Amino acid sequence: MRIIVTGGAGFIGSHIVDAYLALGHDVLVLDSLWEHGGGRRQNVPERASFVHMDIRDQNLARIFSEYKPEVVCHHAAQHSVAISARDPRYDADVNVLGLINVLEQAVKAQTRKVIFASSGATFGTPDALPIRETTAQRPTSPYGITKMVAEHYLRFFKAEHGLDFTALRYGNVYGPRQDPNGEAGVVSIFIGKFLQKQGVRIDWDGEQTRDYVYVKDVARLNVLALERGSGNCYCIGTNQRTSVNQIYRSLVEITGFQAPVTPGPKRAGDARDAQFDYALARRDLDWEPQTHLIDGMRETYEYFREQMKFA
Repeated sequence: MRIIVTGGAGFIGSHIVDAYLALGHDVLVLDSLWEHGGGRRQNVPERASFVHMDIRDQNLARIFSEYKPEVVCHHAAQHSVAISARDPRYDADVNVLGLINVLEQAVKAQTRKVIFASSGATFGTPDALPIRETTAQRPTSPYGITKMVAEHYLRFFKAEHGLDFTALRYGNVYGPRQDPNGEAGVVSIFIGKFLQKQGVRIDWDGEQTRDYVYVKDVARLNVLALERGSGNCYCIGTNQRTSVNQIYRSLVEITGFQAPVTPGPKRAGDARDAQFDYALARRDLDWEPQTHLIDGMRETYEYFREQMKFA
């Protein structure tokens, strides 16, 4: 199968590329390598083709016309809640207009399907947990708003042009290759600080919770979505809530280092709690998470420790 993975040099996208290649698919990675996006050229394996391009670029038409992908796995995005709050115009430019450019080129290239990285941020702070597909979407950040809007565009392009889709509303994905220097991804950020024997900042009271799902479980999900989940959106998580303070305590246990803690204010746009019921994904996609948080954190820590040896 010929697959374009936008954002395929990034944290989640590169793991998906690995999973597709392992099954013998023909993969083209398209990534802007934006400094705040986490895309790294070294994340792209030699067996994948690579195009250095922004999804908003009009030259995207040429790439789609020449490659003619059967499936597009769309993971390129402005993914930071904090950046979206500071610069909502830029966030919308990438996450909405960039998506429309991808969808238009997919239609012209007669692409069969788009697998879309949506987000649990589309729900904001829900009235009840766990969050299900039927939970009202009330995003509290521009990032969450653009991901919700994107889902509506996917429905439009399916109805108007027959372009199929599966949208995956991720919880907090963590794992190897996540940018430890970015503004998103508390697990990797904390690991980076622990490895350098530095202090960490815990915003709010640290009791805000998220549903942390391991990146290799997400990569396997994107394989299953190649042939399943037609025209639907799915909540993707572990159905477990974990606080920032618990993440901190787990890293103390893993590393044996008690990093000094500096308190910080609540970040703009941050939701209080999240927990995702993945029952529909289990039913339709035959997927469920397989990695326990402490095991995934330990693997992620070991990955970054190895990286530091060669830095």
